[in-house]
Amino acid sequence: MSAETYRDAWGIPHLRADTPHELARAQGRVTARDRAWQLEVERHRAQGTSASFLGPEALSWDRLARRARLADTARRCFTALEQKDPETAAWVRAYADGVNEGLTETTHATSTHPAPEFARTGLTPGHWDPWTPLGVWLATHILFAGFPAKLWREHIAAHLGPEAVALFAADGPGTAGSNGWLVSGERTTTGHALIAGDPHRFIEDPGVYQQIHLSCPEFDVVGLAVPGVPGVAHFGHTGTVAWAITNAMADYQDLYRERLRRTGAGVEALGPDGTWHRAARHTETIHVAGEDTVEVEIIETDRGPVIAGGPEGLDDGTPAALSLRYPPRVTADLGFGALLPLLRARRVADVDRALDAWAEPVNVVQAADTEGGLLHRVAGRVPVRPAANGLRPVPAWEPGHEWAGWHTPPRAGLTEGVAVMANQRGPSTPLGVEFAAPHRADRITALLAGRERWSASDMPTIHTDTHLASATPLLHHLATLTTETTGTTATSPTTATSATSPTTASTATSATSPTTATPLTPKAAALRDRLLAWDRRMDADSADAAAYAAVRSAVVRRLAAHPALAPAAVAPAYPEVLQPWLALVPRVAYALEHLLRADDLYGIDRAATVRAALEEIAGRPPAGPWGDTHRLAPWRALPDADPAAGDEPGLSGDHDCVLCTSAVPGLTDRAARGPAARYVWDLADRENSRWVVPHGASGVPGSPHHRDQQPLWLDGELAPVVTDFDRLTKESDD
Repeated sequence: MSAETYRDAWGIPHLRADTPHELARAQGRVTARDRAWQLEVERHRAQGTSASFLGPEALSWDRLARRARLADTARRCFTALEQKDPETAAWVRAYADGVNEGLTETTHATSTHPAPEFARTGLTPGHWDPWTPLGVWLATHILFAGFPAKLWREHIAAHLGPEAVALFAADGPGTAGSNGWLVSGERTTTGHALIAGDPHRFIEDPGVYQQIHLSCPEFDVVGLAVPGVPGVAHFGHTGTVAWAITNAMADYQDLYRERLRRTGAGVEALGPDGTWHRAARHTETIHVAGEDTVEVEIIETDRGPVIAGGPEGLDDGTPAALSLRYPPRVTADLGFGALLPLLRARRVADVDRALDAWAEPVNVVQAADTEGGLLHRVAGRVPVRPAANGLRPVPAWEPGHEWAGWHTPPRAGLTEGVAVMANQRGPSTPLGVEFAAPHRADRITALLAGRERWSASDMPTIHTDTHLASATPLLHHLATLTTETTGTTATSPTTATSATSPTTASTATSATSPTTATPLTPKAAALRDRLLAWDRRMDADSADAAAYAAVRSAVVRRLAAHPALAPAAVAPAYPEVLQPWLALVPRVAYALEHLLRADDLYGIDRAATVRAALEEIAGRPPAGPWGDTHRLAPWRALPDADPAAGDEPGLSGDHDCVLCTSAVPGLTDRAARGPAARYVWDLADRENSRWVVPHGASGVPGSPHHRDQQPLWLDGELAPVVTDFDRLTKESDD
């Protein structure tokens, strides 16, 4: 046997081979068959060549990819991997060879590739180099640590004062997160641990995770792979040990303000020693479909590649140049040395040792094995440097901002038999600056505490919970408004008891007293009373959830439009790809709790703002339930390539729900982010594990497995994990 491919009822590939290298080759080959268009898009993104077929909308990303030296860094990392870990390098090479074989076989068999996107763009699948999987990994995660948030902090502090930084702190737009929970055997029905959760990512079609089963004499693993990358990195179950991750929200990338000057020989940068140093410089050409080519100047200083601005400043003439320092560029190591040891892991100790080689992204990992071993730790590389580096861009020409080694990744334990991570402050607190609000973590913890013993089949009740604790401050404001007939304020039992501590309630009330007792109209008073009696569940069929979301959006828009915040409304002229972190309306939306609870908000009459928003929505209420406007909005490289792409379903959940389906209040109710997969790993019996992805196993529109998991995903159900090859269907080699 060289390699065999099997499929289950959901079209998920199950691969069996004699060696890990043959298995990697088979994984690359089957991924090319199932996800050829996705692989083509990811290869171009890693190279900074996606505008050549996607047009000018992709140009900003291509500029960043080129200027940040993503492809060059991937090449360096692969070269270093060959020298340090030749076995893993050969394994990665085998995967890339398999991708090339799969692309060639499929195209040759049909003369044109069956994925319709190739015909629409006139492309033929391109060649994968051995370093391409590393480039895909790097391009996928370069924005995970949210370094553009440093530009926002600098921007908001400059226009509203340094106190605004904490006021607007939030899990900002573009930041990827996850829910994850580990339940020890003492809290399960089987006596063995359970691991469950869901990674929150931008929802793409095809999906960003690939369900797969990899089997050879050395290991047998099921898990969620990243298409384009061999093995199972983030979520896996070997039969005797399982692991899963959440984003640690660590800060491990720095921005430096550079002083650059042109000389006859090129470009120089002023260093912290007070002298000018030669910077590496060259130019590259980006081809743009339907437009002229664009020339990009690539500059790299001793700190790192310049990603914005240059010797002449930004595009608007503002004198600025920013370099990015990120660990793989410094160390030539992406952590791929952890991938094979993870597949070979038999116990928690094996996972722990493998993760010592992990680099990027920085994750919180939870693991358990069949012998009762448990693991809760941070994995990844975070530089030791001054605290100022984590807050905003720092001057490259001043001493004191250098990196000085690496943090030791923190570890944590369990509390009452469980460990919960949802991007809140936890074991990674010393390594980060901003974290997600604690609502998701608190809610999961409360739900787990509500039952003495848990089974794998119970976990979807947590996955799909829609309680919105972050509604508290706005509801408190509504409760202070006066009615037209009585002139008294309203009270609501839910306001005082629903996931709100006495301290929080007191703080919110003290900060929300209206300056005037303007009475509400009858329609507004009725809407206010409805919302105060609402159960705070963001269910797709809930009209009250739709009304709350509409009022919230109106408040966000009114706050963002207020003259007191106007100075922050105009973002600096940084590249377009960084602008989501600098837009005022999303920042107000995600920081709304802070803004409504603050003792003072730059003199803004928040009671009047909430009253006006309530009156606005009372006069023009939503026509239907939350799911009518809160609809899935997945990213597709070519939206019109799939005839069924426009009919997207309505969703339950919201940004701070456990069922985290993120819209941008004030801009849109459509959800671009959400659970990119759901999983339950059962350590008592791997065959009792479950999983699901938003669409299906196939990336080819029209395939029976392109969207067959969508109904499960929408209903909060999970597909069974099958590992017995006798229960699978062998795929023909044709």
